[in-house]
Amino acid sequence: MDLPLQMPGEAPRHGDVQLRAFAEDDAPMLVDLSGDPYLSMIGTLPRNTDRDGALGYIERQHNRLTTGAGYSFCVALAASDEAVGGAALSLASIDQGRATAGYCIAPRHRRRRLASQALQALTAFAWTLPEVQRIELHIEPWNVASERVAQVAGYHREGLLRQHQVIDGTPVDMLLYSAIRPSVQDGGPGLGRVAG
Repeated sequence: MDLPLQMPGEAPRHGDVQLRAFAEDDAPMLVDLSGDPYLSMIGTLPRNTDRDGALGYIERQHNRLTTGAGYSFCVALAASDEAVGGAALSLASIDQGRATAGYCIAPRHRRRRLASQALQALTAFAWTLPEVQRIELHIEPWNVASERVAQVAGYHREGLLRQHQVIDGTPVDMLLYSAIRPSVQDGGPGLGRVAG
């Protein structure tokens, strides 16, 4: 892929949400999000951070474009542009046609189906990148809510990856969910063919 990566000219949208670059005004949402103890174990947002910590996180997200690591979006309400969470597309395995998706919604905005809408917007954006043929999600087996998000967004469970990821110093199992680029035969946008 060409470096540095560029944010899309038009914000990806689905339902009530849009995906855009993080801005300084999003710091309060990130401070709220940092109260979730699990997120600090799997990402780079410090636990119970302050505004400075949130701004440092935002800078790291912008740097992902420069390095080619992937895209990091703020999930915002389409009607008001209020920040409600984050969504990311990692391109670490793009040479194999694979991307990995992630998403999170700040605690006070949960239970409104925003995560599944964010994942649907992120997935549609991923299919605009010709190199992406497959998107993977890794979900801990206890995380039933995240499984529901994946299923609503059209991802399929493929199996269990045993001791796949180290979280908080412990190897943990992950469920593997995936979406494959739609083909014209599948009624998709015709941006490519189904791998395999």
